[in-house]
Amino acid sequence: MEINNQIEKAKQGDQVAFTFLLNHYWNEVYGFMLKRTENETTAEDITIETFSKAFDKLATYNPEFQFNTWLIAIAKNVHIDLLRKKRLSLFVEITEDENHQAYNIADTTPSAEDVLITEQNLSRLLQCIKELKPHYQEVIQLRYFQEMSYQEIALKMNEPLSNVKIKLLRAKKLLAEIIQKK
Repeated sequence: MEINNQIEKAKQGDQVAFTFLLNHYWNEVYGFMLKRTENETTAEDITIETFSKAFDKLATYNPEFQFNTWLIAIAKNVHIDLLRKKRLSLFVEITEDENHQAYNIADTTPSAEDVLITEQNLSRLLQCIKELKPHYQEVIQLRYFQEMSYQEIALKMNEPLSNVKIKLLRAKKLLAEIIQKK
């Protein structure tokens, strides 16, 4: 009954209810994905993506089914999508001429133009990050530029792990919105 109340509150946009659901189901979804992927980082990323998709589509949740079953189904689909993307990137068919050309390439270092484009893209990304609130900037910087784990970020920020996960989830969504507007 408590879960159904929290789901209804979350449907109304109650952030406390979102946090409750995340905390309540995180270990179950993460544990399930850890067994499937055997990789902590991949399991964390899939779990975050799962909750992001679930919270975005919460209005479509059918209360006739268990909420955790719905979350696990989303997690499975996210994992399958990830595997498909990896598989597609691994198997690219090339012709014999293309194969021969690949061996004739002398220098694979980026050209001056490539370096400039990369720097410009990074500069634009950093400008977008600066538009976020400071606490979102910090969590993005720690996770993606310093490559810290969620647990390390929680310790550094002296915050509960669930808060770090939620902040990172919100920061990524807000950053995506800023980037789309530009």
